Order: sequence, then C-alpha cells, then structure tokens
Amino acid sequence: MQLSDFDASDNLVSLFLARADELGEKPMLWAKRDGNWTSISWSEAARRVCLIAEGLRGLGLAEGDRVMLVSENRPEWCLSDLGIMAAGCVTVPAYTTNTERDHLHILENSGARAVIVSDEKLAKPLLPAMLRSDVAEHIIGFEPLRHMQEGTIAFHDWHALLEGDAAPARQGVAERIAGIAREDLACIIYTSGTGGAPRGVRQHHGAILRNIDGCARIISEDFGWGEEVFLSFLPLSHAYEHTAGQYLPIGLGGQIYFSEGLDKLAGNIEEVRPTIMVVVPRLFEVLRARILKQVGKQGRLANYLMSRALLIGERASHGRKRLRDRPMDCILEHTLRPKIRERFGGRIKAMVSGGAPLNPEIGTFFDSMGLTLLQGYGQTEAGPVVSCNRPSAGLKMDAVGPPLAGVEVKIAEDGEIMVRGELVMHGYWRNDGETARTLRDGWLLTGDIGHLDESGRIIITDRKKDMIVNDKGDNVSPQKVEGMLTLQPEIAQAMVTGDKRPYIVGLIVADAEWALEWARAQDEKFDLAALHDLPAFRSAVRAAIDRVNGDLSVIEKVRQFAFADEAFSIENEELTPSLKIRRHKLKERYGQRLDALYRS
Repeated sequence: MQLSDFDASDNLVSLFLARADELGEKPMLWAKRDGNWTSISWSEAARRVCLIAEGLRGLGLAEGDRVMLVSENRPEWCLSDLGIMAAGCVTVPAYTTNTERDHLHILENSGARAVIVSDEKLAKPLLPAMLRSDVAEHIIGFEPLRHMQEGTIAFHDWHALLEGDAAPARQGVAERIAGIAREDLACIIYTSGTGGAPRGVRQHHGAILRNIDGCARIISEDFGWGEEVFLSFLPLSHAYEHTAGQYLPIGLGGQIYFSEGLDKLAGNIEEVRPTIMVVVPRLFEVLRARILKQVGKQGRLANYLMSRALLIGERASHGRKRLRDRPMDCILEHTLRPKIRERFGGRIKAMVSGGAPLNPEIGTFFDSMGLTLLQGYGQTEAGPVVSCNRPSAGLKMDAVGPPLAGVEVKIAEDGEIMVRGELVMHGYWRNDGETARTLRDGWLLTGDIGHLDESGRIIITDRKKDMIVNDKGDNVSPQKVEGMLTLQPEIAQAMVTGDKRPYIVGLIVADAEWALEWARAQDEKFDLAALHDLPAFRSAVRAAIDRVNGDLSVIEKVRQFAFADEAFSIENEELTPSLKIRRHKLKERYGQRLDALYRS
C-alpha cells in the first residue's frame, strides 16, 4: 500500500477492492454483538459488496439511479454504501434523526428509486414519506420489516441480496466499475440545514479520493502510516464521517470499529484503543469538562499537576516555552499525562476536530494533557476536508492548518475563503441557482471569512452568513463569543445574536450538573424552570457571562441574556446531527424572548 494508490484509483470501489485483495482475511469492520466485538474480514466485505451490487441490479436499478441509505453506524452501512456504488448507482445518505418531512424533501429532490433502512423503528417516519413522494419503488431492511407491508412499495430483506455466487458477482462489478471515472457522481450528501432546507451536494469519486490522498499524506508524513484503527462515532450520513471516518480508513487499509453510541463512547475508546479519532468540537468540550471534573475529585496533588500542565501548555501555545519548565514537564509526562492518554486507549496518534470551529482553549487543553489535537477545516461542498493542522507545519490552535495537497486557497476582497481543486463538488443536485452562487470560475465560495497567516495556514474568523452586523455596522463573530461562554462551568450551551441591533444578547442553557450543585448549596429544589426565575441563580449565570465579557471587546460583550426552556438537541431540531446550532430554529422559537431583551 502506498500514497500513489489514491491518484491511480479511478473510483472508490476499485480502491476498496484493491485493498481487500491485499489484506484478505485481516479484519476490516467491527461491531459489538452480544457484548463482544466481532469482525468482518476484508475478503468477506468484498464478497458482500459485490453480491449487494448484483442484488440491486437484479431489482432493476441501473447506472445513475439514486439509492437512499438510512441507518445508524454499523458494518451494513459501509457495505451498502460500497454496494450501491459498485452497482453503478449513487448513494444518498440520510440522517436517522430525519422527520417525515425531511425524508420527503430528500426523496423528492434526489428522485431515489430505492431505500435501504436498518430496522422498523427508522422506517416509521420514512415509509409515509415514500408513499407520499411516489418516487421510491423498493425498500430494503437490514432487519425484517414484517409489520410495514403496504402500498405499492416492494419490501426486501437485505440479507437476501447476499445470496448467490460471489465469483460472477465480482466479475460483474469489475466490468461495471471499469467504466466509472473520478469525475463521475459517487453520492449526494445533503447539508445538515443550519440555515434552512438541506441542499444535495454532488460529490464525485475524485473529490473523496483527493481528500483521502491529502489526509493520508498527513498521517504518513507526520505520524507514520501503520495498522490504523478508527472508532466511528459521528453519523456516516455526514460528509465528515463519510470521508474521514469511512473512506480514509479504507484507503489506509485500517480497521473501523463502530461505536455503541454517546453513552458508551468512553468505554468503547478504552476497549478499541483507536490510533485516530475523528470528532466534532462539541464532544471535545464535553470530554474536557469530564476530565477536569474527574481530576478535581482526586485531591490536591492531582489538581496541582493539572494546573501546572495547563500553565505550561498555555505558555507553549503562545510561543513562550521556558527552560525552567522542563523538569515539571518531565514529571507530568510520567504522572498525569499517561493516565489521561490511557483513557483514550493509550495509542492514539491524533484526534482530529472538524465540522465546526474549535475554541483554541480546548486545543491547548488537550495538547497540555499530551494528546495531539488537530483541527481541520472544510465543508460538504469540498469533499469535505480543505485543510488540517499538522505538526510539521507547526501546530497553531487558532488556525486550521495549510491546505491539503492538491488544494488551492485564496482570499477574496471581502475576506471570503475560496477553494479550487478536484475536491470541489460539481454543484448542487437540481439546484442551478445555488450552484451558480457558490461556484465561480472553478472556485468554491465557502461562505467562510478568514485569512492566510505568514506560514500559509488558514485562520477562520467566522461564517459570512452568520456574522452579526450591529446597527453601527460593526462585525461580531457569534461563534467566538459562544465558544467562550460554553467554557464556563455554569453554561452548557449558548447562542448570541444582535444583527442590526445596538448590542449583543445571549440565549443560555445552564449546565445541569452545576445547577444541581448550586441548588443543593442554596437549599433549593432542583427544578431548572423554577431556578431560572430566582434572582440569585440568574446572578450566578450573569457572573459567568461577565467573566467572558472581561475578555471581549466593547462590541462583542453580551449585555443581556435569557434562559432557553430546554437544552438544544437533535431531537428538538435545534442542533444538527453533527451538533451544530440551528440558528434559524432557535430564532423561530425564542425570537420574541430575545427581542424583549432590547426593551428591558
């Protein structure tokens, strides 16, 4: 296996089959079954992929037909995705959290002729959308869909697709994929809808292969390319996980373990001992808070070591390393840091943050703990990875690194970041208007504001469309302010707003654990709704906001705030599946409450 394989591959299926032929009976995909990790080998995965492809063709699907895929992360997701492409079809991933309305939009927009779904639970909001759309003809379940037979839709068992002779199936796939080129459409990935209706991004094989090549070079050149182990946690329907959590490990010949979910993630990490983890910033914030809390309970020595580690890390992040810190740094390397690394499996090379901006303080924290945290940057329209921090380029926590190999970046006159290269999408599916607004002379207009530093690293300041412009014309980055607020122990989540207004106001979700401790100390009943009305509770949260205000400019300061009724979540549609704030949803729900802050 070598880096040149990525440039030599015509499509994702041919890359996968080449790796399967090389690795044979070595394990590829892992999942928990009855409490034990069980694996599927590379050769078995290849056999199943080819049979799935021929099974889909047997249903009457043809080149270019779209197949929707709705499932939690599991081996069948990966096998189906590859099988769809091996059939000459196009994968349309969809989130498991989608409502009937969401599914209907994607079905009608993509024109998917078939849907693959994991079980009856996920099929419940899906089937009514299929019947309303009158587009999809087939539904295929990983698990039996016995109680859902209705309408003119044909129901199929996914396992029935695996029946047949593997040899002719492999031959059929080989002949078919010989005609699939890098510029051909691989999948349509719908944006998560932070600002409105999701749009279908047309990702071609070459876009994802270019991403694999660029990311693999960083791993190979900065960390050493070995027997890599990935733990898949983020939704595979998200472009970040689809490329970096599935196709990158396939390209590297690595193993993919599928996490059991957020509640078991910490245990899965210790069991799997991954070498690389792909995570979103929100999870790093949660892990940081958990580590601080755990160390805080371990006595004076542990807390002293933690404070020294953070102090040394803070100085290092500002280029102020001191020789006299070396003895303490050596002590930390033999006491605190090994214990922290052990909680992440003990052999992690790098944790890669993407999908949303990372607060530099979070990056400095993990670096202080002896864990290499890389921040990447990109968007679905670019495969999705555009750039990534790397040690050889000099880690800088407020930057997202230099562009990947084969990627061009320039800054427009208004500060917008523009990207060009094979990784750029061919446009939005059935949306020529948005395509024309987003692609210009081969350049992708990212909608992000930033600049290149003296070393060619990209520094993001904000989303162009999210930027707050106050009534005096001053620009304020909401993500910067929100990131600083959520670092306070009193605040779990925050959204700030103030467009065309005289000052910034915030919507706050108090941290539940902190609120419980506060209520006990004040001998108050723990009821968040009731606590919100208590002046003392409000003053405590106000104090946290004022601590943040002390580090903000006059125009950035949060002057007033209101409490949200509940936490922002995927379930209430106030977070995307990749845990980004859906600002338009929060403004719809709390607009009047926030407007009232300007009259108080």
